[in-house]
Amino acid sequence: MLKTRPQVDAQTPEGAVVESARSGDAKAFSELFTRFAPDVRRFSRDLLRDDAAADEATQETFVRAHLLLPRLEQPPRVKAWLLGIARNVAFEARRLGPTVAVPDDDELPIEAVLPGPDPLSVLMDKELEDAFQAALGELPAHRRAALVLRLDHGLAYDDIAEAMGWTLPMVKNEIHRARLGLRRALVPHLSTGRAS
Repeated sequence: MLKTRPQVDAQTPEGAVVESARSGDAKAFSELFTRFAPDVRRFSRDLLRDDAAADEATQETFVRAHLLLPRLEQPPRVKAWLLGIARNVAFEARRLGPTVAVPDDDELPIEAVLPGPDPLSVLMDKELEDAFQAALGELPAHRRAALVLRLDHGLAYDDIAEAMGWTLPMVKNEIHRARLGLRRALVPHLSTGRAS
């Protein structure tokens, strides 16, 4: 009797998608890509700070994931596993050479010239955001990665530990140190009420 694979679509539970992909179902792997590529790309962008490099890192992450999928030990934690691969890919890319960062547009958002919030407050918010991004960029890459996984991706500490290959106490310590570093960098901007 021929065993057929269940159909995989956007409604298929994550664990079933992973199991189908592990058994060689290309459609299931495509579904994994659809579900997790945005998170992997955003995380890669946060680490590499370059859109083109993030796109390349995302592709490389999924190439490696395809090869390593049979060794995934905890299918329900596939997101943390993929982000761990993305972290390794991003760190390798940084180690192999600097990427040419495309500077962000320095113009004010269109909302600053439309009716609505006070343009000065919009400018101050943008300056504070720029100060935050600069402070985040100054953190050591491993510390920034852990903080981004927590704040931007909403991962629990144990998932971060898995993604980073760390112990739980180390995750808590590194995130604490990252927050302290950000706080030190941003206090001057917050105490004066504006970024300078």
